[in-house]
Amino acid sequence: MTSINKHLLTFGLAISIATIACSESTTTSGNTTSLKDSTAKADSTATAPETSAVTAIDTAAYNKKLQELTNGDTTGKWPVKNQPYPLAGAILPSKRIVVYYGNMHSKKMGALGEYAPKEMWRKLNAEAKRWEKADPKTPVQKGIHYIATVASGTPGKDGAYVNRMPEKQIDSALAIAKMENAIVFLDLQVGLSTIQKELPRIEKYLKLPHVHLGIDPEFSMKGGVIPGKKIGTYDASEINYCTEFLAKLVRENNLPPKVFVLHRFTQKMVTNYQNIKLRPEVQFVVHMDGWGEPELKKGTYRHFIHKEPVQFTGFKIFYKNDLKKAPHRLMTPEELLKLKPQPIYIQYQ
Repeated sequence: MTSINKHLLTFGLAISIATIACSESTTTSGNTTSLKDSTAKADSTATAPETSAVTAIDTAAYNKKLQELTNGDTTGKWPVKNQPYPLAGAILPSKRIVVYYGNMHSKKMGALGEYAPKEMWRKLNAEAKRWEKADPKTPVQKGIHYIATVASGTPGKDGAYVNRMPEKQIDSALAIAKMENAIVFLDLQVGLSTIQKELPRIEKYLKLPHVHLGIDPEFSMKGGVIPGKKIGTYDASEINYCTEFLAKLVRENNLPPKVFVLHRFTQKMVTNYQNIKLRPEVQFVVHMDGWGEPELKKGTYRHFIHKEPVQFTGFKIFYKNDLKKAPHRLMTPEELLKLKPQPIYIQYQ
Protein backbone atom coordinates (compact mmCIF):
# COMPACT_ATOMS: atom_id res chain seq x y z
CA MET A 1 0.00 0.00 0.00
CA THR A 2 1.43 3.40 -0.96
CA SER A 3 1.79 6.22 1.51
CA ILE A 4 -1.01 7.96 -0.33
CA ASN A 5 -3.26 4.94 0.10
CA LYS A 6 -2.41 4.70 3.78
CA HIS A 7 -3.09 8.34 4.39
CA LEU A 8 -6.41 8.28 2.58
CA LEU A 9 -7.47 4.97 4.08
CA THR A 10 -6.93 6.45 7.51
CA PHE A 11 -8.92 9.45 6.41
CA GLY A 12 -11.82 7.35 5.14
CA LEU A 13 -12.17 5.35 8.34
CA ALA A 14 -11.43 8.06 10.88
CA ILE A 15 -13.98 10.59 9.70
CA SER A 16 -17.67 10.16 10.45
CA ILE A 17 -19.28 7.87 7.89
CA ALA A 18 -21.32 10.71 6.48
CA THR A 19 -18.68 13.39 6.59
CA ILE A 20 -16.98 12.71 3.30
CA ALA A 21 -17.73 11.20 -0.05
CA CYS A 22 -14.90 9.52 -1.84
CA SER A 23 -15.17 7.92 -5.16
CA GLU A 24 -13.85 6.98 -8.48
CA SER A 25 -14.67 6.67 -12.09
CA THR A 26 -13.02 4.89 -14.85
CA THR A 27 -12.12 4.88 -18.45
CA THR A 28 -13.59 3.73 -21.65
CA SER A 29 -11.52 1.57 -23.93
CA GLY A 30 -9.43 3.46 -26.44
CA ASN A 31 -7.29 6.54 -26.71
CA THR A 32 -8.05 8.47 -29.87
CA THR A 33 -9.56 11.92 -29.65
CA SER A 34 -12.31 11.26 -32.17
CA LEU A 35 -15.85 11.41 -30.86
CA LYS A 36 -19.00 9.66 -31.98
CA ASP A 37 -21.96 11.77 -33.06
CA SER A 38 -25.22 10.91 -31.35
CA THR A 39 -28.41 10.88 -33.36
CA ALA A 40 -30.65 11.16 -30.30
CA LYS A 41 -32.13 14.57 -29.59
CA ALA A 42 -33.23 16.27 -26.39
CA ASP A 43 -36.46 18.22 -26.24
CA SER A 44 -35.72 21.75 -27.43
CA THR A 45 -37.96 23.12 -24.71
CA ALA A 46 -36.32 21.29 -21.78
CA THR A 47 -35.25 23.77 -19.13
CA ALA A 48 -33.44 23.67 -15.82
CA PRO A 49 -34.55 25.12 -13.60
CA GLU A 50 -35.71 28.33 -15.35
CA THR A 51 -36.95 28.56 -18.91
CA SER A 52 -34.16 28.76 -21.51
CA ALA A 53 -33.71 27.32 -24.97
CA VAL A 54 -31.79 24.08 -25.32
CA THR A 55 -29.69 23.92 -28.47
CA ALA A 56 -27.69 21.16 -30.06
CA ILE A 57 -24.02 21.15 -29.16
CA ASP A 58 -21.40 22.72 -31.39
CA THR A 59 -19.18 19.70 -32.00
CA ALA A 60 -16.18 21.79 -33.08
CA ALA A 61 -16.38 23.88 -29.91
CA TYR A 62 -16.87 20.71 -27.86
CA ASN A 63 -13.75 19.11 -29.32
CA LYS A 64 -11.76 22.28 -28.75
CA LYS A 65 -12.82 22.50 -25.12
CA LEU A 66 -11.97 18.85 -24.48
CA GLN A 67 -8.51 19.51 -25.87
CA GLU A 68 -8.11 22.59 -23.68
CA LEU A 69 -8.99 20.55 -20.59
CA THR A 70 -6.08 18.20 -21.25
CA ASN A 71 -3.89 21.14 -20.27
CA GLY A 72 -1.00 19.91 -22.36
CA ASP A 73 -1.09 16.32 -21.12
CA THR A 74 1.09 14.13 -23.33
CA THR A 75 0.21 10.65 -22.05
CA GLY A 76 -2.43 10.05 -24.71
CA LYS A 77 -5.05 9.27 -22.05
CA TRP A 78 -6.80 12.63 -22.41
CA PRO A 79 -9.17 13.41 -23.94
CA VAL A 80 -10.76 9.98 -23.72
CA LYS A 81 -11.08 8.46 -27.16
CA ASN A 82 -14.25 7.23 -28.82
CA GLN A 83 -16.54 8.93 -26.34
CA PRO A 84 -19.98 9.88 -27.66
CA TYR A 85 -21.05 13.44 -28.21
CA PRO A 86 -23.69 14.41 -25.64
CA LEU A 87 -27.29 15.19 -26.42
CA ALA A 88 -28.48 18.76 -26.73
CA GLY A 89 -28.43 20.80 -23.53
CA ALA A 90 -25.23 19.31 -22.10
CA ILE A 91 -23.61 21.34 -19.32
CA LEU A 92 -20.07 19.98 -19.71
CA PRO A 93 -17.51 21.01 -20.77
CA SER A 94 -18.71 24.48 -21.80
CA LYS A 95 -19.40 25.32 -18.13
CA ARG A 96 -17.58 24.42 -14.93
CA ILE A 97 -19.87 23.10 -12.21
CA VAL A 98 -19.12 24.49 -8.73
CA VAL A 99 -21.15 23.08 -5.84
CA TYR A 100 -21.53 23.00 -2.09
CA TYR A 101 -21.89 19.53 -0.60
CA GLY A 102 -23.68 18.24 2.50
CA ASN A 103 -26.92 17.43 4.24
CA MET A 104 -29.19 19.80 6.14
CA HIS A 105 -29.31 17.47 9.16
CA SER A 106 -25.61 17.84 9.96
CA LYS A 107 -23.15 20.71 10.12
CA LYS A 108 -20.31 18.18 10.04
CA MET A 109 -21.22 16.77 6.65
CA GLY A 110 -20.41 19.89 4.68
CA ALA A 111 -21.06 23.54 3.94
CA LEU A 112 -24.57 22.84 2.66
CA GLY A 113 -25.71 21.93 6.18
CA GLU A 114 -23.43 24.29 8.06
CA TYR A 115 -24.83 27.60 6.84
CA ALA A 116 -28.30 29.07 6.51
CA PRO A 117 -29.34 29.30 2.85
CA LYS A 118 -28.62 33.00 2.33
CA GLU A 119 -25.20 32.73 3.95
CA MET A 120 -24.45 29.57 2.02
CA TRP A 121 -25.23 31.31 -1.25
CA ARG A 122 -23.12 34.33 -0.31
CA LYS A 123 -20.14 32.01 0.19
CA LEU A 124 -20.76 29.85 -2.87
CA ASN A 125 -21.24 32.91 -5.08
CA ALA A 126 -17.85 34.14 -3.89
CA GLU A 127 -16.28 30.81 -4.86
CA ALA A 128 -17.94 30.95 -8.27
CA LYS A 129 -16.50 34.44 -8.87
CA ARG A 130 -13.01 33.19 -7.96
CA TRP A 131 -13.32 30.44 -10.55
CA GLU A 132 -14.58 32.75 -13.26
CA LYS A 133 -11.73 35.17 -12.52
CA ALA A 134 -9.17 32.34 -12.69
CA ASP A 135 -10.66 30.91 -15.89
CA PRO A 136 -12.66 33.61 -17.71
CA LYS A 137 -13.21 31.31 -20.71
CA THR A 138 -15.34 28.91 -18.66
CA PRO A 139 -18.54 30.23 -17.04
CA VAL A 140 -19.65 28.64 -13.77
CA GLN A 141 -22.80 26.60 -13.31
CA LYS A 142 -23.59 26.72 -9.59
CA GLY A 143 -25.17 23.81 -7.78
CA ILE A 144 -25.75 22.00 -4.53
CA HIS A 145 -24.77 18.38 -3.93
CA TYR A 146 -27.18 16.95 -1.38
CA ILE A 147 -26.73 13.56 0.32
CA ALA A 148 -30.18 12.05 -0.09
CA THR A 149 -29.29 8.64 1.36
CA VAL A 150 -26.77 8.73 4.19
CA ALA A 151 -24.76 5.72 5.35
CA SER A 152 -25.27 4.97 9.04
CA GLY A 153 -23.51 3.10 11.81
CA THR A 154 -26.82 1.63 12.97
CA PRO A 155 -28.90 -0.91 11.01
CA GLY A 156 -32.26 0.86 10.90
CA LYS A 157 -35.56 -0.92 10.41
CA ASP A 158 -34.49 -2.80 7.29
CA GLY A 159 -30.92 -3.55 8.33
CA ALA A 160 -29.46 -1.53 5.45
CA TYR A 161 -27.41 0.82 7.64
CA VAL A 162 -28.70 3.90 5.84
CA ASN A 163 -30.81 6.94 6.64
CA ARG A 164 -33.00 7.88 3.69
CA MET A 165 -33.96 11.52 3.68
CA PRO A 166 -37.72 12.15 3.51
CA GLU A 167 -39.08 13.85 0.43
CA LYS A 168 -39.70 16.98 2.48
CA GLN A 169 -35.96 17.33 3.01
CA ILE A 170 -35.14 16.69 -0.64
CA ASP A 171 -37.77 19.26 -1.61
CA SER A 172 -36.02 21.74 0.69
CA ALA A 173 -32.74 21.14 -1.12
CA LEU A 174 -34.45 21.84 -4.44
CA ALA A 175 -35.98 25.01 -3.01
CA ILE A 176 -32.57 26.22 -1.86
CA ALA A 177 -31.15 25.58 -5.32
CA LYS A 178 -33.99 27.52 -6.91
CA MET A 179 -32.92 30.62 -4.98
CA GLU A 180 -29.97 30.98 -7.35
CA ASN A 181 -31.22 29.07 -10.41
CA ALA A 182 -28.77 26.29 -9.51
CA ILE A 183 -28.66 22.63 -10.41
CA VAL A 184 -28.98 19.84 -7.85
CA PHE A 185 -27.07 16.60 -7.30
CA LEU A 186 -28.67 13.90 -5.20
CA ASP A 187 -26.01 11.66 -3.69
CA LEU A 188 -26.51 8.07 -2.59
CA GLN A 189 -24.54 6.22 0.11
CA VAL A 190 -26.10 2.77 -0.04
CA GLY A 191 -24.57 1.09 3.03
CA LEU A 192 -25.61 -2.58 3.11
CA SER A 193 -28.34 -1.92 0.58
CA THR A 194 -27.58 -1.82 -3.16
CA ILE A 195 -27.61 0.84 -5.81
CA GLN A 196 -30.29 -1.17 -7.62
CA LYS A 197 -32.58 -0.74 -4.61
CA GLU A 198 -31.73 2.87 -3.73
CA LEU A 199 -31.56 4.60 -7.12
CA PRO A 200 -35.23 3.99 -8.08
CA ARG A 201 -36.28 5.70 -4.83
CA ILE A 202 -35.24 9.08 -6.24
CA GLU A 203 -36.48 8.49 -9.80
CA LYS A 204 -39.15 11.19 -9.62
CA TYR A 205 -36.50 13.80 -8.83
CA LEU A 206 -34.17 12.63 -11.57
CA LYS A 207 -36.99 13.20 -14.04
CA LEU A 208 -36.50 16.93 -13.39
CA PRO A 209 -34.12 18.46 -15.95
CA HIS A 210 -31.94 20.22 -13.36
CA VAL A 211 -31.45 17.24 -10.99
CA HIS A 212 -28.37 15.04 -11.41
CA LEU A 213 -26.81 12.06 -9.62
CA GLY A 214 -23.83 11.26 -7.40
CA ILE A 215 -22.85 7.86 -5.97
CA ASP A 216 -20.24 7.05 -3.36
CA PRO A 217 -18.28 3.78 -3.45
CA GLU A 218 -16.85 4.46 0.01
CA PHE A 219 -20.20 3.59 1.54
CA SER A 220 -21.21 0.79 -0.83
CA MET A 221 -20.46 -2.08 1.51
CA LYS A 222 -19.94 -5.66 0.47
CA GLY A 223 -20.00 -8.84 2.59
CA GLY A 224 -22.05 -7.33 5.40
CA VAL A 225 -19.34 -4.94 6.57
CA ILE A 226 -20.78 -1.98 8.51
CA PRO A 227 -20.20 1.45 6.91
CA GLY A 228 -17.21 3.23 8.39
CA LYS A 229 -15.37 -0.01 9.23
CA LYS A 230 -13.93 -0.39 5.75
CA ILE A 231 -13.92 1.50 2.47
CA GLY A 232 -16.59 0.18 0.11
CA THR A 233 -16.55 -0.39 -3.63
CA TYR A 234 -18.53 -0.39 -6.87
CA ASP A 235 -17.97 -2.60 -9.87
CA ALA A 236 -18.35 -1.34 -13.42
CA SER A 237 -21.53 -3.42 -13.71
CA GLU A 238 -23.14 -1.42 -10.89
CA ILE A 239 -21.96 1.85 -12.41
CA ASN A 240 -23.35 0.83 -15.80
CA TYR A 241 -26.69 0.12 -14.12
CA CYS A 242 -26.74 3.77 -13.02
CA THR A 243 -25.85 5.20 -16.41
CA GLU A 244 -28.42 2.98 -18.13
CA PHE A 245 -31.04 4.06 -15.58
CA LEU A 246 -30.24 7.73 -16.21
CA ALA A 247 -30.10 7.31 -19.98
CA LYS A 248 -33.55 5.72 -20.01
CA LEU A 249 -34.99 8.62 -18.01
CA VAL A 250 -33.41 11.12 -20.38
CA ARG A 251 -34.81 9.40 -23.47
CA GLU A 252 -38.29 8.79 -22.09
CA ASN A 253 -38.71 12.30 -20.65
CA ASN A 254 -36.95 14.34 -23.34
CA LEU A 255 -34.37 15.65 -20.87
CA PRO A 256 -30.95 17.20 -21.39
CA PRO A 257 -28.05 14.93 -20.41
CA LYS A 258 -27.57 14.01 -16.77
CA VAL A 259 -24.29 14.71 -15.04
CA PHE A 260 -23.18 11.63 -13.09
CA VAL A 261 -20.55 12.08 -10.37
CA LEU A 262 -18.63 9.09 -9.01
CA HIS A 263 -16.48 9.81 -5.95
CA ARG A 264 -13.05 8.23 -5.65
CA PHE A 265 -9.90 8.37 -3.52
CA THR A 266 -8.46 4.82 -3.57
CA GLN A 267 -7.74 2.24 -6.22
CA LYS A 268 -10.17 -0.42 -5.01
CA MET A 269 -13.21 1.85 -4.80
CA VAL A 270 -13.98 0.90 -8.42
CA THR A 271 -13.31 -2.44 -10.09
CA ASN A 272 -13.22 -3.31 -13.80
CA TYR A 273 -13.26 0.37 -14.71
CA GLN A 274 -12.33 -0.44 -18.30
CA ASN A 275 -15.84 -1.88 -18.71
CA ILE A 276 -17.64 1.35 -17.87
CA LYS A 277 -19.85 2.44 -20.76
CA LEU A 278 -20.25 6.06 -21.81
CA ARG A 279 -23.59 7.22 -23.17
CA PRO A 280 -24.73 10.40 -24.98
CA GLU A 281 -27.43 10.86 -22.33
CA VAL A 282 -24.95 10.92 -19.40
CA GLN A 283 -21.88 13.06 -18.70
CA PHE A 284 -19.52 11.12 -16.44
CA VAL A 285 -17.34 12.81 -13.81
CA VAL A 286 -14.70 11.03 -11.73
CA HIS A 287 -14.39 13.14 -8.63
CA MET A 288 -11.20 13.20 -6.51
CA ASP A 289 -12.60 13.17 -3.00
CA GLY A 290 -9.59 12.85 -0.69
CA TRP A 291 -8.49 15.44 1.83
CA GLY A 292 -5.09 16.60 2.96
CA GLU A 293 -2.25 18.95 2.13
CA PRO A 294 -1.91 20.20 -1.47
CA GLU A 295 0.87 17.82 -2.52
CA LEU A 296 -1.03 14.82 -1.19
CA LYS A 297 -4.20 15.84 -2.99
CA LYS A 298 -2.33 16.35 -6.24
CA GLY A 299 -0.75 12.93 -5.86
CA THR A 300 -4.14 11.34 -5.30
CA TYR A 301 -5.42 13.03 -8.44
CA ARG A 302 -2.49 11.70 -10.47
CA HIS A 303 -2.78 8.15 -9.11
CA PHE A 304 -6.54 7.59 -9.19
CA ILE A 305 -8.04 10.15 -11.58
CA HIS A 306 -5.52 10.95 -14.30
CA LYS A 307 -4.32 7.37 -14.63
CA GLU A 308 -7.74 5.83 -15.28
CA PRO A 309 -9.75 8.29 -17.37
CA VAL A 310 -13.46 7.98 -17.94
CA GLN A 311 -14.67 11.26 -19.41
CA PHE A 312 -14.48 14.34 -17.13
CA THR A 313 -12.82 14.96 -13.77
CA GLY A 314 -13.73 16.64 -10.51
CA PHE A 315 -11.92 17.82 -7.39
CA LYS A 316 -13.05 18.43 -3.81
CA ILE A 317 -11.88 21.12 -1.40
CA PHE A 318 -12.46 20.46 2.32
CA TYR A 319 -12.74 23.74 4.17
CA LYS A 320 -11.61 22.16 7.44
CA ASN A 321 -9.83 18.86 6.82
CA ASP A 322 -7.50 20.27 4.17
CA LEU A 323 -6.12 22.66 6.81
CA LYS A 324 -5.10 19.98 9.31
CA LYS A 325 -1.55 19.48 8.03
CA ALA A 326 1.15 21.89 6.90
CA PRO A 327 1.07 24.17 4.98
CA HIS A 328 -2.45 24.55 6.46
CA ARG A 329 -4.05 26.15 3.42
CA LEU A 330 -6.64 25.40 0.78
CA MET A 331 -5.76 24.87 -2.85
CA THR A 332 -6.78 27.77 -5.08
CA PRO A 333 -8.56 27.74 -8.43
CA GLU A 334 -5.31 28.84 -10.05
CA GLU A 335 -3.54 25.76 -8.63
CA LEU A 336 -6.29 23.38 -9.67
CA LEU A 337 -6.22 24.75 -13.21
CA LYS A 338 -2.62 23.51 -13.47
CA LEU A 339 -3.76 19.89 -13.08
CA LYS A 340 -3.77 17.56 -16.08
CA PRO A 341 -6.57 17.29 -17.02
CA GLN A 342 -8.25 20.33 -15.55
CA PRO A 343 -11.22 19.43 -13.32
CA ILE A 344 -14.55 20.65 -14.70
CA TYR A 345 -16.55 19.82 -11.56
CA ILE A 346 -15.53 21.43 -8.24
CA GLN A 347 -17.02 20.51 -4.90
CA TYR A 348 -16.63 22.36 -1.60
CA GLN A 349 -17.37 20.61 1.70
